[in-house]
Amino acid sequence: MRRRLAFVSMMAVLAAAPAAAQQRPLVTEDPETIGSGNILFEGGFDLQKEIFYPVSGLEGDLLRVPVVGLSFGLSSIAEFQIDGGFYNRLHVNHRSPAPLSSMLDFTGENTSDVEDVVVATKIRVLSETPGRPALGVRFATKLPNASNENGIGTDTTDFYASLLIGKTVQSVRLVGNAGLGILGDPTRGDRQGDVLAYGFSVARAVRQGVEVVGEVNGRYQPNDDLEAPPGTDTRAAMRFGGRFTHRTVRIDGGVIVGLTKRDPSFGITAGVTWVFHAFTVP
Repeated sequence: MRRRLAFVSMMAVLAAAPAAAQQRPLVTEDPETIGSGNILFEGGFDLQKEIFYPVSGLEGDLLRVPVVGLSFGLSSIAEFQIDGGFYNRLHVNHRSPAPLSSMLDFTGENTSDVEDVVVATKIRVLSETPGRPALGVRFATKLPNASNENGIGTDTTDFYASLLIGKTVQSVRLVGNAGLGILGDPTRGDRQGDVLAYGFSVARAVRQGVEVVGEVNGRYQPNDDLEAPPGTDTRAAMRFGGRFTHRTVRIDGGVIVGLTKRDPSFGITAGVTWVFHAFTVP
């Protein structure tokens, strides 16, 4: 009974907004939105070891700081999201021949650039009931802010459309994503790579304001063994960690483990999320 009351109290806090959006340190999207007139701000960093960029042929250790996200509650069922970062630094451990390796324009063992900005809209289509999960949709566009001359970006515009589903069972929150990604070919402008984007996350409340979380998130390229455009290959990573919520502020930390040879062998992430009411929707 005490655990159930603690969970109910925690969910009341999270319903104010931090449980929605991208749920740091996870990236699987919850179908619940942050609420009308609310603004959610999240910031953090991550360090990923031995990550590989097949377009530039670079492999090394990537530091992203700060990783920033903003979500605006446009109504009780819709929100607008902007995610990106100001500084990505790759310490290069190895170089391989790649489609755009000849375009690299930096010296030494370090290269840096900004993060590609992702602009998205999320809409909750159905609210959760005791017998039905919540359903939502999300449409996202990745803008080509990071350049291929620095070896981190691809200079392509990518689009994702995903179906979101979420259900709370006692003290456990289950969320799933599935959708289509249309990724541009960085070597030519008349071709694209279509991928299946997916994610599944679990969050369990262990006491009031404290959760343990985990997920598998990635994309599947059905033509990976054929002539798929570079940079549109299969990717997948597992994340697990914890979150502590106090009122409208949440602190998080987690570990990243790559599941393909292109993803980081190991990584860490940490950050903070804050939500506040900023405006009134007419």
